[in-house]
Amino acid sequence: MAVREFDRFAESYSRYNIIQRKVAKRLVDWIEESELGHVIDLGAGSGEILANLKRHGLSFKSFTAADLSENMLRLHPSGEKIRKLIIDFNDPHSLRKLEKTEYDTLLSSSALQWSHTPEKTFDALATLGQVAYFSIFTSGTFRTLQQTAGLESPIHDVERIRKALERFYRIDREECMEYRLHFKSTLEMLRYIKRSGVSGGDTRLDYRKMKTLIGEYPHDFLEFEVLFFRLIPKGWDRRL
Repeated sequence: MAVREFDRFAESYSRYNIIQRKVAKRLVDWIEESELGHVIDLGAGSGEILANLKRHGLSFKSFTAADLSENMLRLHPSGEKIRKLIIDFNDPHSLRKLEKTEYDTLLSSSALQWSHTPEKTFDALATLGQVAYFSIFTSGTFRTLQQTAGLESPIHDVERIRKALERFYRIDREECMEYRLHFKSTLEMLRYIKRSGVSGGDTRLDYRKMKTLIGEYPHDFLEFEVLFFRLIPKGWDRRL
C-alpha cells in the first residue's frame, strides 16, 4: 500500500516531494473562489494544499485534512478551523465518517491514483461537496523506467481515470501535464523513488532489474504524468 512509504519516510518526505509540491500549487492556482466554504482535502499529507490556499489568500469556514497516514497528519498544520481525520478512500466504511458532514469543496492532490477501484471511489466522493478539484498521477509516471525494467505501472492510465470520473462528475476543466525531474546519476534517481513515496512501495526492483536500470536507463530524468480536473458532481442540482 502507498501508506507504507509515506509513513516510513514521513519526517524526510518534505525533502523529496518536489513534484507533489509543484502539482499541489498548480491545482490551487485553478481555484478562483475567495470563499471555499467547508473544505475537505483527501490525502492531505503534511499540508501542501493548505499552505497553497494560504499563499493565495483563499479563505474557508472549515478545513478537514483527511489521510490514511497518521504520521503524515501529525505533520499537517493544526488550527482552530482545522480538523484531522484518518480516512482510507479504498474502504467504504471509512468513507462513511464523512457522510454526516456538509462540505462545499472537495480537494485532492497526488492521492487518488492509489484508489484500487476508481469507479467505487469516485461514486462515494461525488456525494461530497458542490465542486471538486483533483490532481491524479497516471501510469505515464516513470514511463521509461517501467519500459526499461519490464515493469507494469501500479497506477491507472488516463483513459481509466477519465472514464471513471465521467460516470459521476461533469468535467468542467481538464489538463494533462508532464513533469521531468533530473538527477546526477541513476542511483540518485532510484534513491529518490524510494524516499519520495511516489512509487507507493508497490513496485519492488529485484537485483536483475536494478542492474538493468543502472546500465540501460537512457535519461537523466524521471517522467511524471498528472491529470488535473475541476469537477461538478452529477445530480448536484437534485440534492439542493
